[in-house]
Amino acid sequence: MRAKSPHAGYPHGEALTDHLSATLAGARLLHARVGRIDAVPEGFWRWVMVAALLHDAGKVPEGFQAMVAAPRGPVWGQRHEVYSLGFVADLLARWSNDDRSWVGLGVLTHHRPLTGPTGRAIFPTHQDTDPTAFAARFGRIDPAAQLQLREWLAAVLRAEELATDVPDPGVDLAESGYRLLEALRKQWEWAEDNDPDDSLTAVLVQGAVTFADHVSSAHSQLLPHQPVDTAFAHQLSTDMAAAGRKLRRHQCEAAALDGHMLLRTPTGSGKTEAAVLWAAGQVGHLQARGAGQPRLFYLLPYLASINAMVDRFATMLGDPDAVGVVHSKAAAFHLNRSLCVTDDSVEAARQAVSRTAATRLFRELVRIGTPYQLLRGALAGPACASILIDAANSVFVLDELHAYEPQRMGMILSMIRFWIRLGGRISVISATLPRRLVELLDECAAPTGFQQIYAQDGQWPQRHRLLVDESHLTGEGSRARIERRLRAGQSVLVVANNVADARAIHTALSPVARQLLGDDSVLLLHSRFKTIDRAAIESKIRQRFGTGRPHQPGLLVATQVVEVSLDVSFDALHTSGAPLEALIQRFGRVNRTADRPPADVVVHRPNYRRRGGSADEWADGVYEHEPTELTMAVLEAHTGTTLDEQLLGRWLDELYESPWGQRWTHHVRHSLAHFDDQFLSFEAPFDHARHELAERFDDLFDGVEAILSEDRGRYAAALDAVEDLRAGRLLGSQYLIPLPHYGKFLGSYDKDLNVLVVDGDYDPVQGLEAIHRDTHANYQLGQVI
Repeated sequence: MRAKSPHAGYPHGEALTDHLSATLAGARLLHARVGRIDAVPEGFWRWVMVAALLHDAGKVPEGFQAMVAAPRGPVWGQRHEVYSLGFVADLLARWSNDDRSWVGLGVLTHHRPLTGPTGRAIFPTHQDTDPTAFAARFGRIDPAAQLQLREWLAAVLRAEELATDVPDPGVDLAESGYRLLEALRKQWEWAEDNDPDDSLTAVLVQGAVTFADHVSSAHSQLLPHQPVDTAFAHQLSTDMAAAGRKLRRHQCEAAALDGHMLLRTPTGSGKTEAAVLWAAGQVGHLQARGAGQPRLFYLLPYLASINAMVDRFATMLGDPDAVGVVHSKAAAFHLNRSLCVTDDSVEAARQAVSRTAATRLFRELVRIGTPYQLLRGALAGPACASILIDAANSVFVLDELHAYEPQRMGMILSMIRFWIRLGGRISVISATLPRRLVELLDECAAPTGFQQIYAQDGQWPQRHRLLVDESHLTGEGSRARIERRLRAGQSVLVVANNVADARAIHTALSPVARQLLGDDSVLLLHSRFKTIDRAAIESKIRQRFGTGRPHQPGLLVATQVVEVSLDVSFDALHTSGAPLEALIQRFGRVNRTADRPPADVVVHRPNYRRRGGSADEWADGVYEHEPTELTMAVLEAHTGTTLDEQLLGRWLDELYESPWGQRWTHHVRHSLAHFDDQFLSFEAPFDHARHELAERFDDLFDGVEAILSEDRGRYAAALDAVEDLRAGRLLGSQYLIPLPHYGKFLGSYDKDLNVLVVDGDYDPVQGLEAIHRDTHANYQLGQVI
């Protein structure tokens, strides 16, 4: 009997017993990796392993076997996991009803929701009134084959010491499965009535069985040992000492700490080493209390920071394959790495897809990514529930955590509290963290809270000198002052709040910059470029202005994307006014290594106007008026001041103690409670409606992407260039242009290519200029970033 149809590498398909054995082995690997979870009952892992062994036993009917006998066999039309319940009920007949139900739930939920539309969800599809009707669904079953499978399963249960008291055969499996299905229906059809702890246990059972099944199906090899451990920490300390870098006080304190950590330290003070030493210590503490091999998640908000951190960890560990990349552009990251060693773009795409898939199957124990990819675990459903079980008993470093807008901040805090509930250890690292956010973090880690460590080795570096300019960034006077810096041979970063302003400044200053410094001296970067063009622009920016590179004069005009995408260092900054957190990120692109006297950071007063149906005024159409105006008032009172990150932290405290800051705190708490209620209460963990939650979640973080109509042929050719559709889409992604969330209304969806297509004006240097569409929705430069 087969579990899978014939495919590459398995010309005869995969034997059912091989698949079930492999899934049980996957569950055992997961148990060894995660260890004991205090939030679930003692029998949890036994339920998971038995469910893993029995999850696909229901593939014995002849209709299913005919379907998988060939790559395109006749459709059977029934759910194998439902028939698998008969084996659960039979083989575990001498277990308690409660234990048997937990195993049955893991088997029943590893593919489909239980409640929701008929045809998609299991309970409404199976409305049979008696066992006979239930049995008739599944068609003919070879009694001898079923008995052989049953005896094989019983032998495995005994040999693996999962069930020592297995009854002799003799019951009707269909009838037994029907009875267990009805018992599960009674318990989970109205899941809102269940105990919240039971709902969490149910989701983790589902996630564990799905995890084991996916690892088995993909024949994936999980890495068994956490490389960031106490031995690694000792070696790192030794290597640093040998290089003349004696551990600083805050690094020693981080290494010795047992519990959650909040580290405040300036840029360039060895915060990454401190975080890694802390993480290695927590791995040891968790292992000592039976938490398996804790995963280390090093989370950063920005893709460029993530990509650089991947390289840094790969160097520290001496093994790039030990580090996983977890963010929305992970495949593109691996593609770029592959293209560095091969000119074959098709083969590079295949390699990138393979590496990304391995990380999605939880291969590595060290992963670098964004918080948002882990937030997906809150959506439940089989795949997302696997994210949750994998995060249990893990170590999380949240580097560069800032006071984000309230909705996202509340979501992140909610997940921090949830990770702690699942046995996790949390570290938050930031040079500038307002007291109000510290209080919120402590509430999430109650009763212990966060142990705070401050960098105290000498004065914090003073990298910047603040100047406030009352003229708008696009004004003639502002442009004249920027031009004088170019004539003086400086490298200048100009950051506008929207695309229209950035394009206008670039157009005005490009001629003089090229005349003075050469054609490659002036660059424009914003979010409305094709992926292929943006990659080329960012490469040129790094070559000319990258941190640590020889100084070259020039001009980069950008929007907020420069805050999140590049490790660069300039001589001076001219920026539109914005809330202080955004400005701090922009300041950080200037005199980055503090190897020169304080550099000028010039903040220009923004214009305020309404946007898109809003009665409120927004700074340059982008930022909220009140926090921006509060920031400008603080800056104007301190123009001419030399800055360090401690001073900026005090200014943040001042802003968040204002009435606006009090409202921000209230909104964060409301968002936290809402996310708890909507996503982490798991009141209906197996309902189809959680798919709607997934769509709402994606809308919070993702805009849309589109190709230009002129690129339709090239995009189609990329899809056809490789037999693997995922690799083809990765090759085609070079033509995608990010758009705001309403971009779906600005074009037409090509069902054949599965992509949004827009008709627009585009230039490789200037980016997207306009979209032509006879509709109520219009893309306006300057309205969105």
